Amino acid sequence: MQRLTAKTCLVTGAARGIGRAIAARFRQEGGDVIVTDRDEAGSAATAAEIGGRFIQLDVAREEDWLHLEDIVPAPDVVVNNAGITGFETGPVAHDPEHASLEDWRAVHRVNLDGTFLGCRYAIRAMKARGTGSIINVSSRSGLVGIPAAAAYASSKAAIRNHTKSVALYCAQRGWAIRCNSIHPAAILTPIWEPMLGEGTEREARMTALVADTPLKRFGTPEEVAAVAAMLASDEAAYMTGAELNLDGGLLAGSAASPG
Repeated sequence: MQRLTAKTCLVTGAARGIGRAIAARFRQEGGDVIVTDRDEAGSAATAAEIGGRFIQLDVAREEDWLHLEDIVPAPDVVVNNAGITGFETGPVAHDPEHASLEDWRAVHRVNLDGTFLGCRYAIRAMKARGTGSIINVSSRSGLVGIPAAAAYASSKAAIRNHTKSVALYCAQRGWAIRCNSIHPAAILTPIWEPMLGEGTEREARMTALVADTPLKRFGTPEEVAAVAAMLASDEAAYMTGAELNLDGGLLAGSAASPG
């Protein structure tokens, strides 16, 4: 069953990782997929691989979103996935005491401002038709404190809350424009590679990193994409303002050993 046939679906941060998997799944579901990313080469490669279109988009730049309004005026689905941790160029202080204001703002510009602009674009594009699905990718880190990554946690928590504001705003106006958030935990994407490394120690590091997860493994980008496909489809027509956790049971509490 192709649940997204005849739907135009725009995905940000789709050059790799979770965004790439969502774009691929949407295409499999019959969607007309628009792959966007700052990385023009990466987004072009994703688009070519899945049979979609690509547009270079820096989600932190308002002018990029305003340009998008002209070239993609009527999307049915918008996924605000693009995000950064703040550690892309190497180790840097992101704790509450030592983080610089500029580093703090840099993370929020992409993660939070980018999601705000993406939601604003989606509302403006969808309101004439009165229907649509907005999906914001938050994080397990938006539900708990992360002392060593305070800016990332703060930005993802704000995305969670803004999702609910958007959902209520649209519902109050009588629009069937839904807005929901996804909260992945440890998903095995390229962002983990510097910590995992190569060779014989890789499996041991992977095991250690998910030791507190009840299911004792990393999630996959494809598992996140499956949830996104459901939220994008008409099957989720009564879901708005919801948050879905993909964390292997982590937020449920400790895994109890059988007696």
